[in-house]
Amino acid sequence: MFPSETSCWFIRKVIWWRAAASIAWSVLLLPPTTAVFVFLSKFSFLHPIQTISECLSLLMSSCLIFSFILLGGVVTMVGFLNLEYYTVIPTIACSKIALLGQLLHPRQVINSFAHCLMGVIVGWCCAVTAGSRYETLGCPCKSSDGVPQMGLNEYHLVFLLAGAFVGFSHSLLGVIHNINYVSFNAVQQYKYLHFKGSLPLVLKCSAIQAFYSIRNFTVAYFFLGYIPKTWICKTLNLHLDSSVHRLDSITGFVDLSLLYHLWISATFLLFTWYTTLLLFRIFVTEVYSFPVQPTFTEDSRQCLPRVLTDQQPMILKFLALQDLALLSKHSPSRRSEVFSLSQPGGHPHNWNAVSRECLALLADLTQRLVAYHETVATNGRAKSLSSGSERKTSSDTSFSSGTEDLMSPRPTFLTKTPTSVFARSFAGGPHSPLTAPFTPDLDSPFSSPTLRRLTGPVDQCSPWHGSVQSPHIMRRAPKLWSTSAESQVSSSPPRSPASVPSPKHEPTKPSFLAQFLQNRKEQVKNFMAKRVLIMYLFNKLPEASSQALFADSQAHIWALEALSYLVQASFTEDQFGVVQTTLPSILSSMLHLQEAVDRHFKLPHASSKPVRSANSMEDFTYKTLRFALRATLKTAIYRITTTFGSHLNAVQMSAEHRKRLQQFLEFKE
Repeated sequence: MFPSETSCWFIRKVIWWRAAASIAWSVLLLPPTTAVFVFLSKFSFLHPIQTISECLSLLMSSCLIFSFILLGGVVTMVGFLNLEYYTVIPTIACSKIALLGQLLHPRQVINSFAHCLMGVIVGWCCAVTAGSRYETLGCPCKSSDGVPQMGLNEYHLVFLLAGAFVGFSHSLLGVIHNINYVSFNAVQQYKYLHFKGSLPLVLKCSAIQAFYSIRNFTVAYFFLGYIPKTWICKTLNLHLDSSVHRLDSITGFVDLSLLYHLWISATFLLFTWYTTLLLFRIFVTEVYSFPVQPTFTEDSRQCLPRVLTDQQPMILKFLALQDLALLSKHSPSRRSEVFSLSQPGGHPHNWNAVSRECLALLADLTQRLVAYHETVATNGRAKSLSSGSERKTSSDTSFSSGTEDLMSPRPTFLTKTPTSVFARSFAGGPHSPLTAPFTPDLDSPFSSPTLRRLTGPVDQCSPWHGSVQSPHIMRRAPKLWSTSAESQVSSSPPRSPASVPSPKHEPTKPSFLAQFLQNRKEQVKNFMAKRVLIMYLFNKLPEASSQALFADSQAHIWALEALSYLVQASFTEDQFGVVQTTLPSILSSMLHLQEAVDRHFKLPHASSKPVRSANSMEDFTYKTLRFALRATLKTAIYRITTTFGSHLNAVQMSAEHRKRLQQFLEFKE
């Protein structure tokens, strides 16, 4: 699962031990929780003394000890499922059909079946603890002829089915609400204080969710209760007692005592599971301090610069970025190790590794935002070059040249740069690696004449060829957000005459079969678009695309904080000036990202904040990450400008970026 050696070390020595500690504490909290449940199930206003004596005798009974062993096994299994299914980057479904696909995924089906089974076990323990008429599945009864026989105790069956239903509902809500998403708190707290402050919310959410789950179960059992009841009777050779009211009827479920016991049993089940989840979140997100420099050579894989470059598991990368952000803000001694030079050689390897990874994260997010904005702007149609993109070419060129040295070890970020979907790089040829994935096939029968005009070779008689005389026609320039890789392609040696495309390219006429298939495809699309259910399933959910775009922005927030605090500290602590060599690249990356973020927040639904529900264990942090990123980005730029002040005028950058930076220097942003 984790092939990297560093990952294996981290999972084995850190994550597993933290998960084991959370499970151990969850099991240790079972006795007091079970005692409270026993007291609530036996409580009687008219006989308080008798209630206390019954509770004490029940707590010492062998039946409850066996139930406690089963509950401990269930809690341990829940802890292992939390370890298996947790994620630091939430999976956000952008449509109803995508959410349905997540619910029907085989991995989720297994998870739901496991929760159903554990719910049945907890339901049996609760039924045995409640005693009286709920204790056993079979009970003696008499037939119509007066012959004694073994009958079905429907009260016990309802407890078992309610446990399975609550477990299944909990599993489904976990997917819908991203319950397994693990977020990192902005304010660091001790584990005990964090748990103590979150315990009332856990109890409240458990009681409310248990109420709705029992309500839904009551309705489901009223209509479908005869199915499991008949199956159980035939399987176990049990009989129905006609003298007892059936529970799948209106008179059967108007039993307040039964509803009360079902509700407190469901609350007990959800409380123990949510407590296990809360403890897992607290332990896993605890700050881990990575050494900046290794004491021994064999420990180099555990150092912060090395760990930052690992992509799997994501919890390792997030904890490393969290440690880097805290290091840059609170630890002068560890900051000095980041600014130090290697011996021998005198190279700033630590700073280069840290800044390269942070800048790579910022560049990746910038490129994703630009690609998303272009997709929304074009809406799947061909878009001609605008004058706005021409005006931004100079700033993009300076950004790419400034970060070329830092991004060279990571070419994957360069290939992700969204270029014009319809513009070919003539210097690189029609099959250039940077444009091939984004260039349509002109020979395809599905290509339109508009695409052929935009992507075909330029005619010498065309107004785009050579110098442009008309003031209404603008010269083609590099695409917005282009990188230095395109300039490298343009400076490649000329191709042989055999590889040069002919100036005249006559499009081939689509075949009859291709036209037939295209027409049928359009007919199917038009037919589906008129069906309300189909459109309901496939329509994009509001804000979902924006939330999915910023799902991993916690890493970018830490990268921004780390870079800004390190640059701020370098003004007085950087003795060798290692930070000053990359200051232009850092400023250009931040200004580029801010421009992309500002453009994104002008889109519909991007600036609307979601409504937070106080009755759910859902973590809403991922829904507001884009707002936190925008605030952190602006704060990071201000942190640098207020520290360096007018000294930033000597930093080389484009005219547009200098104008934008001047706004920060004058506190006008």
